[in-house]
Amino acid sequence: MNTSEFNPLYEQIIEDLMYQKFSIADHFFSLEEVMVLRKSLLKKFKENHFKKSAIGNQANEKIVDAVRGDFIFWLDEANADEAETLYFNRINDFVQYLNRTCFLGIQDKEFHYALYPEGTFYKRHLDTFQNDSRRKLSMVCYLNEEHWQIDFGGELTIYLNENGVETERNIVPEQGRMVIFESQVLEHEVKPVKQPRLSITGWLKTR
Repeated sequence: MNTSEFNPLYEQIIEDLMYQKFSIADHFFSLEEVMVLRKSLLKKFKENHFKKSAIGNQANEKIVDAVRGDFIFWLDEANADEAETLYFNRINDFVQYLNRTCFLGIQDKEFHYALYPEGTFYKRHLDTFQNDSRRKLSMVCYLNEEHWQIDFGGELTIYLNENGVETERNIVPEQGRMVIFESQVLEHEVKPVKQPRLSITGWLKTR
C-alpha cells in the first residue's frame, strides 16, 4: 500500500474493531458537513417525511413503544439530496477501504435519519435478525446540537464481555461523533433522552 492509499482514521477504526469490537471516531465528518446533514434531517422531519420506527425486519415489523420510540426516514442513495450524497460518498470510500484492506466483503448498506423525541429510548437489543445475518457493522453518526450535555441523556450503552464479566460503555452522543461496532456481537441500547436526539444510523452488509 502506498502512502496515498493509507487513511489513518480508517486504520484506527479497523484496529479498534479488531481489539474491542467498537470504535468511536469524532472526526469522521467535519462540523460543517455535520451541520449540512443536520439541516437536511430537520427539513425532512418538518415536512412530515418521517415515520414511527418499528422492531423486526420488513417481513415481521411491529411498532412497540415500550421497546423503541424514535422516528426514522430511510435514505435512498439513488435519490439522495446534496447532503445525503455527501454522506454516501464518504461511506462508500470507507467501505472500499475496508474491503481492500480487511476483505470484509461488504456489498450493501442501509441508512436512515433518526430522531428521538424527549422521553423516548431504545431498549437493549442486537442489530441482527434470526432470518437475516447480513448486517456486519453498525454505524451511528450524531447530528445533535453543539455541546451536548451528559444530563441531556440519550447515551449509547454498549454491553461488553471482558473475560466473562459483562461491562458497560456509555457513549455520549456528541455532535459529529461516529460510533461503529459489530452488529452481530454487541448488544446495546439508547438511554432515555431529555431533549431531541438526532442521528444517521445504519449498517454495512454482506450479500
